[in-house]
Amino acid sequence: MDGGAQYLLPYGLDLAAVAAALGEHLDVEPDSERSVDRTFYDTFDGRLHEEGLVAVHDDGRLAVVDAGGYGERASAPLNGRPQRIVAADLPPGSLRDVLEPLIDMRALTPIARVRSRLGVLRVLDDERKTVVRLAVEQPTLAGGDALPGRLHVRPMRGYEKALARVRASVERELGLAAAAAPLHDDAVAAGGGRPGGVPSKVRVRLWPRQRADEAAATIAAGLLAIIEANVPGTLADVDTEFLHDLRVSVRRTRSLQRQLKGVFPPGPLGSFRAGFRWLQQVTGETRDLDVYLLEFEDFRAAIPAAHAADLDPLHDLLARRRERERRKMVAALRSERAEALLAGWRALVASLPEARVADRPDALRPIEDVAGERISKVYRRMVKLGRAIDDSSPPEALHELRKKGKELRYLLEFFSSLFPGDVVKPMVKSLKSLQDVLGRFQDRQVQSETIRALREDVVKIDGGAAALMAMGLLVDRLEHQQEEAREEFAARFADFASGEQRRLVKDTFS
Repeated sequence: MDGGAQYLLPYGLDLAAVAAALGEHLDVEPDSERSVDRTFYDTFDGRLHEEGLVAVHDDGRLAVVDAGGYGERASAPLNGRPQRIVAADLPPGSLRDVLEPLIDMRALTPIARVRSRLGVLRVLDDERKTVVRLAVEQPTLAGGDALPGRLHVRPMRGYEKALARVRASVERELGLAAAAAPLHDDAVAAGGGRPGGVPSKVRVRLWPRQRADEAAATIAAGLLAIIEANVPGTLADVDTEFLHDLRVSVRRTRSLQRQLKGVFPPGPLGSFRAGFRWLQQVTGETRDLDVYLLEFEDFRAAIPAAHAADLDPLHDLLARRRERERRKMVAALRSERAEALLAGWRALVASLPEARVADRPDALRPIEDVAGERISKVYRRMVKLGRAIDDSSPPEALHELRKKGKELRYLLEFFSSLFPGDVVKPMVKSLKSLQDVLGRFQDRQVQSETIRALREDVVKIDGGAAALMAMGLLVDRLEHQQEEAREEFAARFADFASGEQRRLVKDTFS
């Protein structure tokens, strides 16, 4: 229901004071008082927050409500206060139906717990019917810190005009200002968190004549913050996206180190490039196995239904390998080497603008010039690589083009604020389309090769013989999908490398 509002209460304005002040202008009647203990949930990257929603656990139920807390989308019983809620683990029903498309593979985790004393007043009309409910809330964080009190104005269906009168009276007679943020956002901020979650991409605003090393330091610091923010969730195995976002930021950092090497001191840069390459390697096997398990239901759906269950031994084998590789990864992430790598990179990035420039040829150049040169060069290299690909080209040629595409994608993300959006956005769109085809081509090749390599291990498991037959069917399907992707390549590349696109790149970035 629309139209509800929250107002901040000044200190000392409690239920009795609100009732007395409004009672001179409205027919107000006390209704009830109670204590409530709510835990608010969202994903680490704030996917519900982005949709104007929040999940709240109260009195044995989990509900998805709008940010103001007045419109419930769905709810279901849920015992306890779980530290991790995955949509796929919820029983079938409306709550699961609402959450699954919003959070996908991410887990909901507690973002704030608030205990409140809630006093409710009813606003009556001339016929003594309740037309609006008012709730005076005195909230505290679970740790005991008090939050500003709030007055909730809650609508009743069919009494929109009465609601408007009550809100006007609240603002006029009590002089209250509407709360700038919902209660759970204030609670997250008061607890030292970030309302809206931690983004997976760096969002920086650069200016064209900014020194290239200052711009690079800003981007690198943002990427490092994302890496470090995702380490705890990766170690705790909260959901697979923590590791994914960590690895993507590592890749982006490596790309920044390569593409803007002229702004970094060459000696230390070589050491850090090796360190981040190691970090990507020690997290790679676990992420690959995550992807296999996340896509496993698609694997089942790709073969005849009669054989789908025969893939169970393969799933079990992948799950066991994933646990083994994850233990190795956790040890690496907790190692002194990883700690020293991130701390050392943080120190270098922080001191970069003050470092000597004699061996950093691009340090003082305007970032617009450096970025434009790099974008133009990588784009031209992609066009050259793509034009050389024909039906006889080996898979490695497409893989190399995909890697260059990632370099270009990251450059466009880093420096989008420097160039016209009507050039960058269509370029990114055509690049994404090309990368999708190249990604499917490479993924299907790697997956089919991996599944073939696992045959000797699978045959030793109960049900292994049937699993081998199902795996053969799956490999056939994966290879067919790989061929389909290759057939799509020419059209996608033609769009990316069209004459119009090449002219735009030359005019914009050269």
